[in-house]
Amino acid sequence: MTAVLVLEDGRIFRGEAYGARGTGLGEAVFTTGMTGYQETLTDPSYHRQIVVQTAPQIGNTGWNDEDDESHRIQVAGYAVRDPARTPSNWRSRRSLEDALREQDVVGIAGIDTRALVRHLRERGAMRAGVFSGDAVAGDAELVDRVLASPPMEGADLYGAVTTREPYVVQADGERRFRVAALDVGIKFNTPRMMAARGIEVHVLPADTSIAAIEELAPDGFFLANGPGDPATADVPVALTREVLERRIPTFGICFGNQILARALGRGTYKMRYGHRGINIPVIEHATGRVAITSQNHGFAVEGEAGERFDTPFGAAEVSHTCPNDGCVEGLRALEVPAFSVQYHPEAAAGPHDAADLFDRFVELMDGSKS
Repeated sequence: MTAVLVLEDGRIFRGEAYGARGTGLGEAVFTTGMTGYQETLTDPSYHRQIVVQTAPQIGNTGWNDEDDESHRIQVAGYAVRDPARTPSNWRSRRSLEDALREQDVVGIAGIDTRALVRHLRERGAMRAGVFSGDAVAGDAELVDRVLASPPMEGADLYGAVTTREPYVVQADGERRFRVAALDVGIKFNTPRMMAARGIEVHVLPADTSIAAIEELAPDGFFLANGPGDPATADVPVALTREVLERRIPTFGICFGNQILARALGRGTYKMRYGHRGINIPVIEHATGRVAITSQNHGFAVEGEAGERFDTPFGAAEVSHTCPNDGCVEGLRALEVPAFSVQYHPEAAAGPHDAADLFDRFVELMDGSKS
């Protein structure tokens, strides 16, 4: 069955239907990871995006019941070149296509993903649609449908992926710390990484009040990853300012880095095509150390490598940048206990170079106690 991927600038790719039949509308982005497609598809940061895999063959290991990063597939659509028809892995429970069908995610296969990625690198991430089955229509009509969909800039999406009720992930073994984690799109592996370090994680809805945080009396505050434009995150930003005023040790990842930045008075901006993959280098300026990291972001924080700047909470600095393009990859407050990174130290899937950031969070909380 024919499927069509349509970009807002009129570029059209024709292939085969893959996954569910119907319509998927979102922002077309590409990810360079050669492994970890299950973690990518279930990452809440990809909510309302059509993900293009640059790796040519996808689905070889099927779909298992252990590697999801949220309760469902989050992407709006999926584009691959050569899908595996018969998965082979001892943990596989179903094929990737079966998972897409079960969760009503529309995909397309058999297209020239190299040409599509080159187009997105030149023109930038843009609105798109994947159409198959009865949704296929004339080219002009499909372009109009794409143009009628909302852009990612200005998109308020974290509310769509946050937990509705608080829940607790217990520490492994003896509890050393209690952390309040603001869920604006948290991945399952993040509380697991904290639990392994003796942290009891209270995962909280995005609209949690400072009174609820104080009632919890946490040793630390965590800002999760998540989707959408950080310029819309006024409620989490206001909460973060109140947390900083109370000097609660704070750690942010990805969207959380952008929320902390805005709480410190920095601006954010839409990137041309973002960073999405598991092989992106980051320089830590204090040490000169380079880490290879997992990333997924289309917005970034304004700033320059090593820059120091004033905030309502004292001085802060740009602690990490990406050598590929100079993008800000981390912040550190110098007079309140807070730091953040733009990448994913929980790295599911991806390298483990940055896992020590959770140990730094432990040290920050430990130092604040003493």
